[in-house]
Amino acid sequence: MTTNRTKATHPHAVTELCQEGGRLYANALRTGRIARADVEDAPCLTEFALLQPDPDDVNWLRPVAPTIALAQRLSPIEREISERRRMSIDLAEAFEPFMALSAQATAPTHSITVLEGLDRINSALDLATAQCQNEMLTVQPSGHRPESRLIEGLERDRPLIERGVRIRTLYQHTARYSPERLAYVDQFANGKVEYRTIDELVERLVICDEAVAFIPIRDDRQVALELRHPGLVLYLIKVFEFMWSRAVPLSAGSPYETAADGITDIQHSIAKLLIEGHVDEAIARRLGMNVRTCRAHIAKLATALGSGSRAQLGFLIAQSGMLAQDHSTQGGDGHP
Repeated sequence: MTTNRTKATHPHAVTELCQEGGRLYANALRTGRIARADVEDAPCLTEFALLQPDPDDVNWLRPVAPTIALAQRLSPIEREISERRRMSIDLAEAFEPFMALSAQATAPTHSITVLEGLDRINSALDLATAQCQNEMLTVQPSGHRPESRLIEGLERDRPLIERGVRIRTLYQHTARYSPERLAYVDQFANGKVEYRTIDELVERLVICDEAVAFIPIRDDRQVALELRHPGLVLYLIKVFEFMWSRAVPLSAGSPYETAADGITDIQHSIAKLLIEGHVDEAIARRLGMNVRTCRAHIAKLATALGSGSRAQLGFLIAQSGMLAQDHSTQGGDGHP
């Protein structure tokens, strides 16, 4: 019973032999054997086959020579390395004829690649971020994301920052009220990482080093495009810079402050989308909020304008001239 209880309290890998296990193994090597009772506090020694039963006395254990123990551990690792080396050679040989054909091509191919399934999308993103050396631009609509997705992003971004890559990310204003999102942002509070928010974003976008961009092409985000055409990537960078210049630093004050006309900035954004004919669900999605919150803002907007119906609200919005005012820049160049 003692041995089982001890096993549960200090599990570790053989590469991290515990202090007590190391001391007892050294003693066994010096004396040639050790009593079973003496190693009850270090069951790892028998688990890792560093001690074996004494054939002359069951109450004693004999140490396995370090060279033998090491060889036993290295053998499967070396076998796996050899197998992977053979596989890499086989893969290189299989693709070598196609490499030659590709080198003969007069124009680049596959500047647009369709990625189907999250595994393939994430693999392509991982490769692009691993190769990114200067700057990554991202647009992240602020709909609720599971904690696991935020952790994935954290693990993907951290190596970039550690090697000096600049990251600029755009969220919707609603991200300011997401504890999970703010906790994620706090992990990277330094000059190489900048976050801004804007009232409306359409979809996700990732651009690495002006070389490759990723955009989703289905609402469930199970299919994405990997774009490597220089013209397309440059165009998307210009779109990003346009939005960035009109966004507000996340460290600035709330963008939902009430304007002189008694209507908040977010309500101006909703009014613009209402006039364009969008339904509540579409407005909520584009502004990164749930439908209930969106409808609450619409109700406040109707009260402020004295509207008694949805049809009348559209008329009053147009008549008020509120959309002629510039409520989108939040400070012109993006600074408060």
